[in-house]
Amino acid sequence: MSTTDPFSQGLVATILILLFILLTMEKAHRVLIALGAVSLVWGITYLTPYRLISFEHAARALDLNVLLLLASMMAVVGVLKSTGVFGWAVARLMARAGSSPVRVMVLLAWFTAIASAFLDNVTTVIFVTPIALGMARQLGVTPPAILLPMIMAANIGGTATLIGDPPNIMIGSGAGLTFGDFLTHLAAPVLVMMVLLQIVASRRFRTELLPGNATSPATPIAAPLGTIVDPTLLRWMGGICLFILVGFLTHGVTGMPAAVPATVGAAAALIVQDVLYLRHHDASHDERVHGILRVLEHEIEWPTLVFFAFLFIVVGAAVETGLIATLAGSLASGIEAGRTTFGLGQEGTLLFAALLVLWVAGVMSGLIDNIPFVAVAIPILGGLIPTLPGDATVLWWALALGACLGGNATPIGASANVTTLDLAARTGVGISFRQFLRFG
Repeated sequence: MSTTDPFSQGLVATILILLFILLTMEKAHRVLIALGAVSLVWGITYLTPYRLISFEHAARALDLNVLLLLASMMAVVGVLKSTGVFGWAVARLMARAGSSPVRVMVLLAWFTAIASAFLDNVTTVIFVTPIALGMARQLGVTPPAILLPMIMAANIGGTATLIGDPPNIMIGSGAGLTFGDFLTHLAAPVLVMMVLLQIVASRRFRTELLPGNATSPATPIAAPLGTIVDPTLLRWMGGICLFILVGFLTHGVTGMPAAVPATVGAAAALIVQDVLYLRHHDASHDERVHGILRVLEHEIEWPTLVFFAFLFIVVGAAVETGLIATLAGSLASGIEAGRTTFGLGQEGTLLFAALLVLWVAGVMSGLIDNIPFVAVAIPILGGLIPTLPGDATVLWWALALGACLGGNATPIGASANVTTLDLAARTGVGISFRQFLRFG
């Protein structure tokens, strides 16, 4: 069993703080940082009297629902990409936007938000960023005026659903919340924030969205052809995606975790893709590379999944040593102090607690990547919620809104931010930390 004395808790707290600091500094890959943290935890566990988390307990700390859901949705999106549907959709979008930079910015932001809600925001920005850069140069406008609202839209849109943003997947799994719960509670505020984003962006980039203000290199970027390359596979994928969505929405009836319909859908997508390919090609090495091996090697973000796995182990050590319970007790004491100080009733206490969680999550997610923060926050709220009066599940929505939207504040706050800025930098388009911060 893990040791639960204050020194053991202090060791885990120190490791978590170091993990956060190193992730923020971005001096090494986040998988290497997480691997180092797990190695340190196990080194202390087996070579000192302080047992932080055993290998057996670490295996139980892994959240298989999160890992399988992420991997399966990546595979589904990978098969969808092979049909050409994303290029077709963006081409139609650009055709409707015409030559108006403001209209391009607005339509691209809404497309990104909707796609982020039903795919995931990192996958969406990987595909949309080259399109946005190409459109900015074709229109002769400054690329950040298109890119920054697009990044914000990805994080806002991803907030609306269970699968839109990795923190939501973790919250849904940890709190037992369904796809329908997220839509019911978060879709309305997301729509309001998307409208506000368009208003703020149109005013903030009023000058930059005027044609002829481009300051980025004139390197041409290939635009998508906008054609469906495999209509038959696309029709099958439409049915498979509908099955996955129905599986998400009927969780309350079937009791299936979100990973189950996603995994079944991913398997069906890969099988259908293979069968359709073999109709016109002989079984060969090329067929294997074309099908599941291509998806496994190029579409599933294995570093992300490994990072999650190591992160779960470190957070598991915080749970096993009692650090999470201590933090939850401190947070409960703070809420009780606020209730007493302001003379709050039941609803007032819940509102105070929700605002506290919202702003702490928002600020912390701006300072560090929101994924590790949410991993630590979930068990803290899990211990806190039963101690509060009334329906304290509102704290889960406060955490989701704070973490997903707080990631908009800085370039390092969310994975979608880092991914977009990296893709832009490869083409010579730089967005400084200060420039991002001012708008975010």
